[in-house]
Amino acid sequence: MSWLDALQLGDLDPATRMELTCRRCGKVRFVKPSELLARADYRRLWLSEVQARARCRQPGCGSAMRLALPAGGSARGFVGGIA
Repeated sequence: MSWLDALQLGDLDPATRMELTCRRCGKVRFVKPSELLARADYRRLWLSEVQARARCRQPGCGSAMRLALPAGGSARGFVGGIA
């Protein structure tokens, strides 16, 4: 289980910039959780599912992309329970 399986898209701060890097051509693009949460089919996705759906937009590529969060970001999931 990786950190991608531990966080849902809704757990992130809407202003966080997520980095998507193409695994084949290396093209980088940034996306915010708020942009993805506006789409109804993305509301309850885990970050691993977001990464699996991401495809490169370079003409002729369309390869899978790798998801990364900036260092020092607020990438902590909700921890339930009584302290």
